[in-house]
Amino acid sequence: MAVTPFAGIILLFNLLAAPSLAAQAPVPAFHLERTISLTGVTGKFDHFAFDPAGDRLFAAATGNHSVEVIDLKNDKVEQSITGLDKPHGLAWAAAASSIYVADGSLAELRVYKGNPFALAGKIKLSDDADDMVYDEARHLLFVGHGGSDAANPAKVAMVDAGNFRIVANLSVATHPEALDIDPASHRVFANIAASSEVAVIDAAAKVVTAHWKLTRAADNVPLAFDSEHRILFVACRTPGTLIALDAMTGKELASLPAAGGADDLFYDSALRRVYLISGTGEVDAYQVDKANALHSLGSLKTASGAKTALFVPSQSLLYVGVPGVAEHPAEIRVYSTVAP
Repeated sequence: MAVTPFAGIILLFNLLAAPSLAAQAPVPAFHLERTISLTGVTGKFDHFAFDPAGDRLFAAATGNHSVEVIDLKNDKVEQSITGLDKPHGLAWAAAASSIYVADGSLAELRVYKGNPFALAGKIKLSDDADDMVYDEARHLLFVGHGGSDAANPAKVAMVDAGNFRIVANLSVATHPEALDIDPASHRVFANIAASSEVAVIDAAAKVVTAHWKLTRAADNVPLAFDSEHRILFVACRTPGTLIALDAMTGKELASLPAAGGADDLFYDSALRRVYLISGTGEVDAYQVDKANALHSLGSLKTASGAKTALFVPSQSLLYVGVPGVAEHPAEIRVYSTVAP
């Protein structure tokens, strides 16, 4: 009997309940490759971005009111971009050699260019300008912002990165959290946490085409897209849950328990793994095998408050931001996702 792809996905998650899987000892998914100390940087991190040509990591050091530009060849801070308040979302545009920064307190989207980076423009947004995703093929930025009150309604701004102007400002129910993109269809998925839904944006038509309500959990903050198998993974905080959605219809295929305080989520297409980073100071990893069975690889303990990260597929590396405190500067812990 033929099995449809989505039936296979449902089977994948149902296998989680099998005693034989539960009894298996977890297999470590990471090993610490190195630690990058950021002297003088204090407070927590939010999002990250990566410049592959320059081998640089950009870190939104929200607690430090800066964006740290880290030279990964030498593991040193190349530049600290200051004059910010609460930098949240970051996006690197390789074609323009530009770093885009969404600042929640300034309610602005900023672009920095040059060597060293200097402010090249800014766009006013609503309060709590947050995560963003970049459609490189169409040179479009999507930035979540607003939602605190009636005077600052929740929106997803579509920004023409080349001309640096807003081309559409799409209304959503409440503040948008994480965003991800389907490069093939140019659809953007936005987690609308307070409304327990995922908004789907058609970039070509500049409209919100769907609102997928979640029923198994709420407070959905991070998400990650598996383009090959058309699965959207969504991590919720209430309760801690990982949900798999059919990325074409929004149907909830399955769910399983996850760490509380989920803040970042990544899908590793080469290894078919899902990495969930949470504010509890851990990274949960899950393996999808060739038979479409999902196995837990256990949890990696990182550090208190280490709630955000960046997975770089080309390097097979996970960069985890560890907050700086008075007695210890912030650091980036670099974990390899392949065996040494």
